[in-house]
Amino acid sequence: MSVDRLERVNSLLKRVIGDAMFRVLMGDDVSAGLVTVTGVSCGKDLRNATVRVSVFGDEAEQRRVLGHIIRRAHEFERVVNREVRLKFTPQLRFVLDHSLEKGDHVLALLDTLPSSSSSSAES
Repeated sequence: MSVDRLERVNSLLKRVIGDAMFRVLMGDDVSAGLVTVTGVSCGKDLRNATVRVSVFGDEAEQRRVLGHIIRRAHEFERVVNREVRLKFTPQLRFVLDHSLEKGDHVLALLDTLPSSSSSSAES
């Protein structure tokens, strides 16, 4: 399978799963607004896919929400099966993605550095 097609499938799955997050988690004690689908990596045979999610909150809340999403994985697979035409419906594996937190940390560190434009303006 070409890399371009695999990237398009990953992008499509990310969009479909992200849109389904509200429908699947509606009525649960988990707020779908706290969950962001940051990426999907599908295997070359399209039988398995790893879904990276970022959850807003502390570590305990992240684990709780991820556990809830994992328990609902079959419902997400049903949505993918219904909305995406593939030969096989991939088995979804959800994992926490901490990249947004790391990015926020880097931005916070950059904000603490003295600005180079203010030091050159003083000269």
